Parts: sequence; structure tokens; C-alpha cells
Amino acid sequence: MTNTETTIKPVAVITGGAGGMGLATAKIMGTDHHVIICDVNQQRLDSAVKTLQELGVSCESVICDITDEQAVDALAAHAADVGQVKAVIHTAGLSPQMGDPNIIMKVNALGTINISNAFYNVAKEGFALVNVSSNSAHLVPAMMVPTRSYRHARTNREAFVKKALFPCKLLPKKHRSGLAYCISKHFVAWYSKTEASRFGAKGARVVSVSPGLFDTEMGRLEEDHGGAALVDMSALKRFGKPEEIAEVLAFCASSKAGFLTGVDVLCDGGVAASKL
Repeated sequence: MTNTETTIKPVAVITGGAGGMGLATAKIMGTDHHVIICDVNQQRLDSAVKTLQELGVSCESVICDITDEQAVDALAAHAADVGQVKAVIHTAGLSPQMGDPNIIMKVNALGTINISNAFYNVAKEGFALVNVSSNSAHLVPAMMVPTRSYRHARTNREAFVKKALFPCKLLPKKHRSGLAYCISKHFVAWYSKTEASRFGAKGARVVSVSPGLFDTEMGRLEEDHGGAALVDMSALKRFGKPEEIAEVLAFCASSKAGFLTGVDVLCDGGVAASKL
């Protein structure tokens, strides 16, 4: 792929693009975009780039820690230098088994803020930001969600994290990361909705998507920690395929969904519906 061919294509940035639903989405977006995948693991990125290139996808990788504002700003600036950024699909995040409550909140919630702010600066008409939330945002009891803490997210991040994590202290230690995950993903859906107006002034969109359990490395990590029970209670009685959620994410980022903004799209095989 020549530099000229690369710059003609619109640019799609996919965080967490080295594997799972991120890589599956990159394969779809790569049919008509130059794809920039980012992750914190260079070896995984190299493997993903090789996979994408073998499929004929114009792509590159960038190491980026989404909790680092400067790194995310640099990612957005680089993407804008490559070409017109038309889509950002933010799949990077941590599941309950991948960290303590504090790091889960920082990666999932503050990371989303960093991505949103950085790419707002380069967003133009037709741009779409798709943030990955979780069906856990729909399942967590409302009384356990400190929504009043969310207002601090834009002005005092330290206070936000402290207040958002307070309910976790009320639970036994082994359940705290799980609740922190639920709260962080509930915040992602809330934050995406509140960003719609700001991006809308530029003719741009913000959508969140709430997946259930999918057959990815992260999804399987949760199988023995409550995930299997969620599959059993779902309408479809199975894990989702990465390609299935990738199609949803790619659609939300596309011009075909040009009037879709400020909403959360639930895709969980009927888990949340089973609670009705």
C-alpha cells in the first residue's frame, strides 16, 4: 500500500485493536479505511498488523496507554496527520479479572474521557466515536451506581474516581472489582450520551455499544467468574462471536448510522431481556 493510497482512504482508529472484538472490527473497517490499531503490547500489535495486512488491509499500529492523556493526544494528532479521521472505535478496557477497582476505573472511565477529548479536537462533520460499554451497565442495580459522582469527571478526576468507587468498599473484597467494572461501564454509556451535544455541534456523532459475553480472550476470562451463568440466562444460550459485535460496532461508526447518536446499543444475546 503506497502512501498516496493510504492518505486517500479515510482513517479509522481502533483502540484495543490487537485482539478480540477490536481486531475483528479492524478487519471490517479496513475494507474502506486506513486502520490505526493501538494497544499497550507491541508484540500483540505486530501480530495483528500482520493478520490485517495478509487480508489486504491498509493499517499501522501505535503503542498507546489510554490512561495517559499526552499519549492519547499524540495518537489523535498522528491519526489526523495520516488523513481525515472518520471513525474511532474505542474497545480498549479491562474486565473484572484484569485489575483492582482503581485501575479498572482509570482505564475504563478515565481512558474513555481521554479518547473523547483528544478526538474531539480532530473531529469534523461525519466523524463518529463509538465507545464500548457493557451489558453490565444494564444489569447493575441502580442503588449501587453513584451517578452523582459522574459530574466530577470533567472537572476533578481524582474526586470522581474516589466517589465512583465508594460503593465498592461496601462489598467483600472479592466482589469489588466486579462492581467497579459495572460502574465504570455504566459511566461510559452515560458519558457517551452527554458528549453527543458537544460533538453534534461539529456534525459528529457519539454512540456507545454494550456487548454481553463474547468468545474473546477477555470474555473467556470471565467465564468461570459469573460469565457462564449469564450465558445460561441469555435468550440465545451461547457466547457471541467477535464478528457479530464487530458488525455492530462498524455499523455504528459508518455513515449508514448517520442519525444515530447519544444512545447506547445493547447487544448481549438477550441477557438483559431475561431480567424483564
